[in-house]
Amino acid sequence: MPAASPKPDLLIVDDDPLITDTLEFSLRGEYEVLVAASRPQVHALLRQVERMPGLALIDLGLPPSPHRPDEGFRLISELLAASPSMKIVVLSGQNDEANARHARAIGAMEFVAKPCPPDRLRSLLAQVGQVPAPESASASDRAIVGASPAIERLRQQIVQYAAAPFPVLIEGESGSGKELVAHALHARSGHAARPLVALNCAAIAPTLVEPTLFGHARGAFTGATGAHAGYFEDAADSTLFLDEIGELPLELQSKLLRVLENGEFQRVGETTTRRSNARVIAATNRDLRQEVKAGRFRGDLYHRLSVFAITVPPLRDLDDDRLRLLEHFQTLYAAPGGTPAREPFTLDDESRRIWLEYGFPGNVRELRNIVIRLATKYPGQRIAPAQLLAEMDVEAATAEPPSLAHELPAGQGSIDAARRHLATARQVDLDRLLHDWERSYIQAALFLSHGNLAQAARMLGLRRTTLYSRMQANGRGTD
Repeated sequence: MPAASPKPDLLIVDDDPLITDTLEFSLRGEYEVLVAASRPQVHALLRQVERMPGLALIDLGLPPSPHRPDEGFRLISELLAASPSMKIVVLSGQNDEANARHARAIGAMEFVAKPCPPDRLRSLLAQVGQVPAPESASASDRAIVGASPAIERLRQQIVQYAAAPFPVLIEGESGSGKELVAHALHARSGHAARPLVALNCAAIAPTLVEPTLFGHARGAFTGATGAHAGYFEDAADSTLFLDEIGELPLELQSKLLRVLENGEFQRVGETTTRRSNARVIAATNRDLRQEVKAGRFRGDLYHRLSVFAITVPPLRDLDDDRLRLLEHFQTLYAAPGGTPAREPFTLDDESRRIWLEYGFPGNVRELRNIVIRLATKYPGQRIAPAQLLAEMDVEAATAEPPSLAHELPAGQGSIDAARRHLATARQVDLDRLLHDWERSYIQAALFLSHGNLAQAARMLGLRRTTLYSRMQANGRGTD
């Protein structure tokens, strides 16, 4: 008798033991269930497993702030950074449509309000689990989609830089497709016959980054029961992709610089010098120039990594490519899991206008998930504006202060904008205007950092305590 297929892994994150016990009992027949009660517990749990779960069910209101969604949003972003193919369903008591839209924008596949009948939840998880992962797509499906000038420029840079042995730094917002660019560079390089080796620097504990990159000797640290090669050895004659390079601990940056300069490194706990010819491609959604100025990133490492630099444009700048991507993902996900092909949905004229004007704060990842949800809910149907807007994080995409939008930077441009505003407004409340700008920038920083106060404070050039005080003054709590 053939062995039974292994059950897929399901990660459940909720701080209510009654809920986790109930869900585990209900779902353990179909899944290998992993349970955690907080974001730190998730990280500790995932460091102990051999493979990342393909599916996750996450509550937004996690400790230390169970009445706010910030920890849940942050966990979603971290899980997708560590495993872009993971499918995440949010099960939350915070039945707020704005939270649902934001969870989808940053990468969640679905949002389900508590309480949810077990049968419905089981059906939804099975449906989400059938969606093929982007990594399972063929090489043709990994093509850079689009015909806008920005995408054509991106293709030209990939062709120019792919065959060179020097590092490439890929910059761009979360969800914009930096990993896709890395795969395209590798596919056109002289290492294309060998697998690309990828490490997300934000997805592992800082203490494990060094042995993960460089390997370790037996007994080098607690738990090192045997010698182990690192990523530089695994990618010795191939490409090593270091995602979220801005998260690399400062004390390790000099060791990475040494490898980039002469190919030499040592395993943790060894004195033997080893060599690697790996071609390094790094990616970040941070401004590393600002990180260098702030002392959080070495300037010499930045210059070494950015011999060639590629900026992936945000989706909001790609005009009609948003429609091309819609068609691309409709085709790619037309028949998930081997089910009969679905008739594609269409957009009516107003929905098409909304699609082209929407800012897509979650970039291509958000667009892909919107297409998947619309294709699942409305196969063969014409999508009306209300149906489309229900899937979009419109508030986040348009969250900008009134009156002087897009024109805040100091200089003649801002003076001209202020002059136009004063000429057309009957009266200006300057204190209120400045208050609105401050509140908008705080909200934008919290959005981009997924609720991480320390990171938001760095974006704004503030101390964390100062940001906390200003948030309180603006009527927003903190974690």
